[in-house]
Amino acid sequence: MEMLKEGSRGPEVKKLQGLLGVSADGVFGPATKKAVVRFQLGANLSTDGIVGNETWTLLLTRGPEREAIDEDTDTMEQYFTTPYGQTIHRHFLPKGEYIEGPVTNDYVFLHHTAGWENPYKCIDQWGRDSRGRVATEFVLGGQRVTNGSDDYDGVMVQAFPEGGQGWHLGKTGSGFMNRHSVGIEINNFGYLTSEMKTYAGQTAHESQICKLAEPFKGYTNWHNYSTRQIEELEKWLKYIAERDNIDIRIGLVQWIKKLGPTKAFEFQDDAYYGKVKGLLTHTNVRRDKFDCYPHPDLIDMLLSL
Repeated sequence: MEMLKEGSRGPEVKKLQGLLGVSADGVFGPATKKAVVRFQLGANLSTDGIVGNETWTLLLTRGPEREAIDEDTDTMEQYFTTPYGQTIHRHFLPKGEYIEGPVTNDYVFLHHTAGWENPYKCIDQWGRDSRGRVATEFVLGGQRVTNGSDDYDGVMVQAFPEGGQGWHLGKTGSGFMNRHSVGIEINNFGYLTSEMKTYAGQTAHESQICKLAEPFKGYTNWHNYSTRQIEELEKWLKYIAERDNIDIRIGLVQWIKKLGPTKAFEFQDDAYYGKVKGLLTHTNVRRDKFDCYPHPDLIDMLLSL
């Protein structure tokens, strides 16, 4: 069966809608996505709102939904929509794998997972590893570096409840910043070698390569951010700025305007010591990190905030 997601149209969407028990107009809009997510929750599938092989198989096996959906059931607690129209899925780490709050945040940090495209697997890995409470509150899915598949592209997932905290910066010059920052991991491998390979040896598909006009941290080629990732990141930044009362125009955006994109993403002494409360990247506070990088579309988005 054809993979379907928000924006899809046609007879396959009508068939899907019939199986879900929603109005069958052939347009995969927010209401259809909501019904898909609810079905996935009940079937213990990844709640990405995308109808791939697993979701199709279970839908076709079970047949049409016959019972009305109760909007007040517990499954509704598994995802929420922000004031910016962004659906965020709750996929929480086990208790003990994050610091329970309440904690207030004064900083926003952008990271890379330095890995594959699935945000749920990233969070599950944090839950299994032995590093302690290392995590960011949010993870943003992307495209697969080897073939560009987009099953998880733009899927935003929350790893622990609002007010919680995870260790995501490592050693910096400010303990306060380490304890009062909200982070997001963007599913992305980061830099690519001259042979277009990731640090782990995979060859990047041509659609997954971003060539910078100026090298950053010694590399010209990087794993591309998708259009959907940048769009969802913009919504998330606006949501977090409002939720945590943080001015996201301070820090990275200011440096882009003053220093230019490449230098803006480099290490900044004041940022390392926690003196800049606003939007930062891991590269701003750690010389040894490669997350994130000055992608032209990302720069345009940040300057529009």
